[in-house]
Formats: sequence, C-alpha cells, structure tokens
Amino acid sequence: MKTSLWLALAAPLALGACWDNNDDPALNSKPSWLGSVTSTSYDGNTDDLLTAGLGKDGLAGAAPGYANVAAPTAAELRKNVIYANYRALVDMTVNGGYGRLWGPNIDLNGADTLGAGKIAGTESLAYADDGSGKQNVTLMVQIPASFDKANPCIVTATSSGSRGVYGAVSAVGEWGLKRGCAVAYTDKGSGNGAHELGSNTVTLINGITANASTAGKDSLFTADLSDADRTAFNTTWPNRYAYKHAHSQQNPEKDWGQSTLRAIEFALYQLNEQLGERDSSNKARATFTAGNTLVIASSVSNGGGAALAAAEQDSKGLIDGVVVGEPQVYVNLPAGVTVARGGTPVASAGRPLYDYVTVANLLQPCAAWAAAAAGSPFQASVTQASAQARCAALATAGYISGATFADQATSALAALHAAGWEAESDLVHASHFGLSATAAVAVTYANAYSRASVSENVCNFSFATVDGNGKPAAAALSPMSTVFAAGNGVPPTSTINLVYNSATGGPVRYYLANGDFAFTGADCLRQLWLGNSALAQRVKTGVGEIRLTGNLRGKPALIVQGRSDALVPVNHASRAYLAANKAVEGAASKLSYIEVTNGQHFDGFLGLAGFDTRFVPVHYYNLQALNLMWARLKSGGALPASQVVRTTPRGGVDGAAPALTTANLPAISLSVPAGDAIGFANNQLNVPN
Repeated sequence: MKTSLWLALAAPLALGACWDNNDDPALNSKPSWLGSVTSTSYDGNTDDLLTAGLGKDGLAGAAPGYANVAAPTAAELRKNVIYANYRALVDMTVNGGYGRLWGPNIDLNGADTLGAGKIAGTESLAYADDGSGKQNVTLMVQIPASFDKANPCIVTATSSGSRGVYGAVSAVGEWGLKRGCAVAYTDKGSGNGAHELGSNTVTLINGITANASTAGKDSLFTADLSDADRTAFNTTWPNRYAYKHAHSQQNPEKDWGQSTLRAIEFALYQLNEQLGERDSSNKARATFTAGNTLVIASSVSNGGGAALAAAEQDSKGLIDGVVVGEPQVYVNLPAGVTVARGGTPVASAGRPLYDYVTVANLLQPCAAWAAAAAGSPFQASVTQASAQARCAALATAGYISGATFADQATSALAALHAAGWEAESDLVHASHFGLSATAAVAVTYANAYSRASVSENVCNFSFATVDGNGKPAAAALSPMSTVFAAGNGVPPTSTINLVYNSATGGPVRYYLANGDFAFTGADCLRQLWLGNSALAQRVKTGVGEIRLTGNLRGKPALIVQGRSDALVPVNHASRAYLAANKAVEGAASKLSYIEVTNGQHFDGFLGLAGFDTRFVPVHYYNLQALNLMWARLKSGGALPASQVVRTTPRGGVDGAAPALTTANLPAISLSVPAGDAIGFANNQLNVPN
C-alpha cells in the first residue's frame, strides 16, 4: 500500500502554502504528450460533475434537448452526452433498481441519503497525442470539491465500447466521485469521433462541429484522405461517414493500456496544478505522486480490458488495485492451460474478439430461431424469412448442417456452443443481432485491426445516413450537430447506419440486404480471420498487437462478469484471463474472479421486456467489488476468493417484472461455499456448474 500523503509530508496540507527548503518535491511537470488543458468549475447546483445539473430525477426523465438542435452549445452537448452515457450502462427503471440500489442519490453504503446526487468540482479536458493530431486521445479528469488532500485517490473510468470520454460516468465515475476521488477518464483513442465526408465536418474535443480543414489538429477525428481522394469517394459513395475507432488507421486498442496510464498521469498533473503546494514563485509542485496517491484502475467492457492492460504495463507503479467488469480482453493462454466447467473442459476458450464476433455475426440470426432459443427477447427483430435464408446460406457454405430451417437453426446454436458460448447465452443472441450490436462490432473491428481507410469499404460495408427504404440518402438534419452527445462510436448510431454496398439493387442497410442479412458480407468478415488474403493478414497483425500476458505484477484485482454474457463470452474473456494469470503469476497472483449467474453484458437492456424477467444487473456487483477493493487498499480488508454468485431473476411477466430486491442479489461472499468456489489446479481453471 502506498504511503499516505499525510505521513509522507508529516503535516496537514494547506492550499496555497509554500515550500522553501531543500527537501521540496519537484516542480509539477507537464507530460510531453499532453496538449492544452481546458478546465471548468461546477457549483454542484446549476451544474455538476456527475449529472450535468440534471440530478437523479433529471437523468431518469426526458432527454435535455437543445435550444437550437442545428447549433448546440458546448454546455448543451455536455449535458446531453452525460445524460445519454449515464443511461446507457445501467438499468434506469425504478423496479430495476435505479434510485433504490444505485444512482446519484444512493450513498456508498447503499442508503438513499444523497438527494439529487449532484457533485461540485472541476473538470479538465485535453488531448494526448504524438504531435500529429492523428491520435488525439481524449483525457478528462474530474476533481470533486470533496477531494481530501490528506488522503488522495484516483479512480480510472476508461470508456466502454467505442464511447466518448464520458462513456463510463455511471459505471465507475459515480463511485469514484462519491468516494471523493479524482476520476481519470479517457476515450482511449477509439471514442465517438465522426467525420461527415460530404461536408467535411468533424467535431472538436467538446463536441462543437467545425470544418476539418479549419479544425486541423484540434479535430477529434479526421479521416486521412486528401481533398481529391475525399471528393472522389463522395462521388461514388455519397452520404458516407468515417468513424474514429473504425477508420483512424491507428489500431487504438494496442494503446488502450497506455491511454489509461496517461489518464492517471493527467489526473496527477491536474491535482498538483489545482491543489498542490506552491513554491516561492507560485509554481505548482509535484505534491501528489504515484507514491502517495491511491489509484484504482477500473471500468467495464472495453474499458475493463484497458484497465487490465494498464496494470500489466504499469512500470511506474501508478496503480494499486484493479476492479473491472465484463472485460473485453485477449490474453495469451499458456500452452497446456485449460478452462473447465463442472470438471469438463469447455469447448473453446481464450479466442480474440475478432474471431468470435465474426462467428456470432454469421450464426446468431440463424441460431435465434432454434427451439432452445424460443421466447428470446426481441426474437421478432430477427426477421424469420431472412433468418431462414441466412440458415440456408450457412448450410450451403458448410458452416452448419441440416435440411430444414429448424434443424439448421439447432445446428447454428450448437456451433455457437462449440465456439465457446455458454447455453446461458442462448436467449440473448436474437437481441444482440436484431438490435445490431454484433454486426456493428464485427465491421468496426475489421477496419480497426486492419488499419483500413474509410475509402477501402472493407467487405463492402460502409456507414451512411439512409432514407425510409434503408438506401443511403442525405439526412434532413445532419447528425453531426449532436453526434458527440448521442452517438456511441459504432454505427448504427445517431441516425448513421451500417450499409452493405454490394446488395442486390444497390447499397442498403445490411439488415435489409439480399434477404439474408447480407450473408456474403458476413462471410467476407469471417474469412478475414480464416483466410490468408493481404487484408486478412493485416487483420491478424492488428489482433496480434493487442494480446495481453495475464501478468498483473502482483496487484490485487477483481474481475466481475455475468455468465450469460453473449457479446464477450466468459470463456474467452474473464475465465481465460484468470487462468492465464494463475499460470503466469502463480502464488504471487492476487486476482479473484466473480461470475454472476443470470448476468449479461448490457445492463442498459434490463428495462426492456424479457430482459427484466430473466437477468440481473452486473453493475450491482461491480459496485460491491469496488467497495471491497477500497477496504483492502485503505485498511487491509480481505478480498473474496474466486466464486460463482448465484442470483435469482425477478421473473413475472415480460415488461412488468416485480421490483428487484437484495433477495435477488446475494452478496459476494468472503467465505465461499465449496460448491461455488472457482479453483485453479494442475493448469486447469475449474468453474462449478
């Protein structure tokens, strides 16, 4: 545990005090990669760090909107982006637990004591870049007014998915601010940056739009095209958009750990600038350092993977502990190390996201109609006629077997099981495909890993606004004015859709293409993993750059994931990472894994009919894990052993489930029953049934 600042300086600190002896800390030094910093203070009443002035009730109500939607102000965009991102990652329904078990009004002990939950403080924004403007990783630090200089702490909240810098505000930022910690955010270079190619419009760090030529290096993201190439592309493919995660040509995932570490360094820099001691010339000193500031690396999904990468790469000793939820992570599973469930090795484990998401993108629309998946939420969103055509195409291509639609659907679901999905995910495949999550991720990562230009139209997919028939067309109001606030960085989003350019009859939304959900395009994406074309080799090179080791350098760590996760299957993510860590670190490992039954990837879906009755919030356990890690780092409290937490779904009628209570959500146990213990022995991780 790091030495507290109080003990390190042997005296209470007073804001504005000066140092004049030879033992002074060094001057606060701005990192070379850090751009200009903009800071804004919020009073905690009219506006605040957590809710943008909306408070608990405002976050649960209607979207804030804009006085002029065609020309929003930076303040309006910030309010709307916090509103959208807060709601995206947690269940916002009262029966689901919002305002009762979590939310701005709920304190760290789970009691409803914080009223509107607004938090005063200072928010600072900056880019991290190599000078080219092509990276422009957004960093943000929020320092609450309650920050205790004698007990300094930082919590990271790296964005989930491809969201912008506010992407983990509800998942982790809220907890950190309530603790009085500075929260270090980053969009990890894959955040929500769009470039409208026809008008050459981009967004700046605060969401305000600008012409790309005028914005220059201040652009959040500008596609790397000459004016001549952009004009030629627009002529052939009008109404198209480039996106930062897909088209930055940086493969940002390889740097997600570095981006998270830089967010911590930015937080330390800003703490010193705002609250550190001053020398006789009123220059800030490096009062808060890695040695005296408690740091927890945390986030969920992609942000969780970034936190694990940061801990592995932490050569400066910045991070004290790690708490992540449902991490998207590709780990080097050592030879001979296996993952088992109930003593039986699982069918597949430790595969990278690109491998398994292209399998899902092929099989899910067919598997959604298997008998075992009957009654899946949003099954109707996977149009039966197109699903039947997809099944037939899969059978012809040799991916599945069966002569009838029913047999083919059963075969497709079995193929998903063989590829590493647990049966507990069966009822989630329909929604993930029907609501476009799977295809969007597959296309985005094909582009990202191959470092593709938007002009390449990888596998004949592109991003465009469309008309009522799904054909590319100009929008009545350009989405660029509000894309910063409304978008999640992976089309379809903000009225920008995923289009299949080679559809019969011309480009159209992939979902409508060729009556089989654009099977040829999905097959092309899969072949970029199975094949050996030049583009496939580029994809595989990119995937190779993001592989982790499992070595957390002995840091205490907790991973939480739902067993029913269909977007990031447990066998390829948390289970594989735990197995690798135990093999690599051995007795030095301080990692525990909490697997939550009836938990899936999208807590934001829990307010939807069919999700409410079947699944429980993983967020609830992420908060428990953060509290457990805090107790460990502050007072030496015990961390739980790896375990399965067996929850009880709410049940009832889809769309009208009874209120969630703690009876549905047993606590993480510090004394794990033998039947729930996850163990590692003889190079095998075993998860109980």
